[in-house]
Amino acid sequence: MSSTALIVLSVILAVVIVVVLAGALLLIRASLTSTSATLATLADALEGVESGHLAPLKPAVEAINAQFAIITGALPGIAAKAAIVAERRPS
Repeated sequence: MSSTALIVLSVILAVVIVVVLAGALLLIRASLTSTSATLATLADALEGVESGHLAPLKPAVEAINAQFAIITGALPGIAAKAAIVAERRPS
């Protein structure tokens, strides 16, 4: 093959590669746009659930968390007493 033919084929190959990549990027863009719209819809739905269904639970959750704070505050003392009992226990 002549060098001119090889140059022409190389240019054609480069153009084909660019066209295929451009097409792939356009498909990715369309997919990302669709995903973005779906996520926006989901975010709106979750905001509705949060304001309508979860807001009334806030006082109960805060009360439960307060009890957990008391329990976790007592754990170091319980662990110290358990260590004393474990030391006294015969092997």
